[in-house]
Amino acid sequence: MATSLALAASAERAATQQRGAPPAAADAVTFTKDIAPLLVAHCATCHRPRAIAPFSLLTYDDARPWARAIKQATRTRSMPPWKPEPGYSDAFVGDRRLSDAQIELIARWVDAGAPEGDPTDRPPLPEWPEGWRLGEPDLVIDLSEPYMLRADGDDVLRKFAIPIPIPDMRYVQGLEFEPGNRRVVHHANLRIDRTPASRQLDAEDPEPGYEGVTAFDARYPDGHFLGWTPGQVRPLAADGMAWRLHPGSDMLLELHLMPSGQPEVVRSRIGFFFTDEAPTKHPFTVRLGKQNLDIPPGVPDYLSRDRYVLPVDVEVYGVQPHAHYLATTVQGWATLPDGTRQGLSITDWDFDWQDSYRYREPFFLPKGTELTMEFTYDNSLGNPRNPRASPGRVTWGQKSWNEMGDLWVQVLPRSPADLAILERDRGPREMAEDIVGFEMVLDAEPDQVMVHNDVALLYLRFGRVAEAAAHFRDTVRLTPDSAAAHYNLGTTLLQLGDLDDAVTHFEQALRLNPEYAQAHSNLGAALRSQGKLAEAIRHFRQSLLVRSDDGDALYNLASALTVQGELTEAATLYRRALEVQPDAPAPFAELAWILATDPNPELGTARQAVSLAERAAQLTRHQDASVLDALAAAYAAAGRFPQAVTTARAALALLPSSQSELAVSIQQRLDLYTDRRPYRRPR
Repeated sequence: MATSLALAASAERAATQQRGAPPAAADAVTFTKDIAPLLVAHCATCHRPRAIAPFSLLTYDDARPWARAIKQATRTRSMPPWKPEPGYSDAFVGDRRLSDAQIELIARWVDAGAPEGDPTDRPPLPEWPEGWRLGEPDLVIDLSEPYMLRADGDDVLRKFAIPIPIPDMRYVQGLEFEPGNRRVVHHANLRIDRTPASRQLDAEDPEPGYEGVTAFDARYPDGHFLGWTPGQVRPLAADGMAWRLHPGSDMLLELHLMPSGQPEVVRSRIGFFFTDEAPTKHPFTVRLGKQNLDIPPGVPDYLSRDRYVLPVDVEVYGVQPHAHYLATTVQGWATLPDGTRQGLSITDWDFDWQDSYRYREPFFLPKGTELTMEFTYDNSLGNPRNPRASPGRVTWGQKSWNEMGDLWVQVLPRSPADLAILERDRGPREMAEDIVGFEMVLDAEPDQVMVHNDVALLYLRFGRVAEAAAHFRDTVRLTPDSAAAHYNLGTTLLQLGDLDDAVTHFEQALRLNPEYAQAHSNLGAALRSQGKLAEAIRHFRQSLLVRSDDGDALYNLASALTVQGELTEAATLYRRALEVQPDAPAPFAELAWILATDPNPELGTARQAVSLAERAAQLTRHQDASVLDALAAAYAAAGRFPQAVTTARAALALLPSSQSELAVSIQQRLDLYTDRRPYRRPR
């Protein structure tokens, strides 16, 4: 790419010299001396060969035919596209806004006949990687085969599970999304799935990708914007704020596609930019926005407003607004306790030029700061971007004829404790707002299976399991041949304790997909709860045959074998589970219990038990009675009886009834520890 550009530049200089162009006057505005540097700095990211713009502006011969269009586009500020208003614009990385003086310079050049000037005055061209705006990615993934979008009909919401070929853990500093067909890609969401669930859903559909439910484990990296809207290129993350990408993960690419009237080929690409620096900062994304939007026809100034008071101190790193075609103004600001205001203002919102804005310098917001967003919508014929020839009622939704209005604010709390406070305070509010929006969509279109699935997942995160089950039943009704739909419903019924119904749906999921590892694992859990231990063990083993690193299946099988008395194999499986899930407390506690209560302990076994049990207690913040029971047994096995007594008493204090089976057992062991005797399980 760089070589071809250099050759083109040499050829152009030679042609100019042959034409005998006279040197420009000292005060004349010329392309090579004055305009080319502006175009390279503000326009060439898009306007260069094989980039996203329809024509190049790199050379004089490229730019000269467009001179008057350049003057008009820059004077009206439609180009270069940069929507933040003056006073806000220069706060962000990648500011493309031209100054008034630069716009006047372009106008003078055009009015003078767009002279070329001396070719030797033109600065050297940068080297751009072909097709990428952030630089050459470290890894590029794409659809294994193109997707053919039908010519007409309703919007298409298509999901593609794309393997990410990395052998080891990587730290992701940023992504660049290339839609592959900008005419039809409305927007994209990008999630990471560390399980094979999304890949299995994709494989079940004969065409590339699939339409249907989102797997439980397909998630956004915590605290990071991860998506694409037209015109957007996300800046790379700030130092220390990369996110972890685990080997074996898939990218679940969710494309919102709009038929164009003719068949269209879509082959999107995602470029990954890695860093060797492990993340040391853990951000959180505050999303402001109301999802009860209901915009009457003809209304030119419908207002949506949301606000939130920060419960902790934070630093602000970036903002991202999102709306569809009716939005006209987008504003967001922070009002500090002293009345100071900082923020973002866009008074000419354009769906085709949305962006994610990262601040050049993060700024501090103290606890008590109020974050506010105000979006204005014009649903009248006076709005030239209104997609409807005859305005009608517009409500919240994800399709192109719906409307949205969100402002994401990426913040960095000062400590893990503050992050936890922010998550507990803000998370439920945003989930409740999401539920409002999805239920509004279902009121209008009750058979939208993906919306039933998505709102069910939200209800689960909100702890409203019965409502989740009702929506998952709808997904099964609408897609009875979907193994994932039956699995999701079965998993939810398992939480409700409806074991018989859960087993029925897990079994149906496995009839549809016998290799569904998670369905085997959860069916095993349901069967164990029914007292069918041998059947449960069979399904746990089957899950591990399909996926040997399934941490839940490893733990479940180990736990079942513990009950069956197969402690040697159980201990091996617990150790494997800890390798897969190093922050899961249950395997630590269970393995500690096996080691601490060994009737014939080996030298060092007790010390291992103490170490494992202390880690489990740390992970559960010393608030789990069964974990403290294991820790007390480990202390006693190591001869640390005063600590064993104190820990056993702490476990009893956590139990609501002294007559419960666990409480009676702990009391019996406490009596042993008081007599300075360890507990040994029966031979």
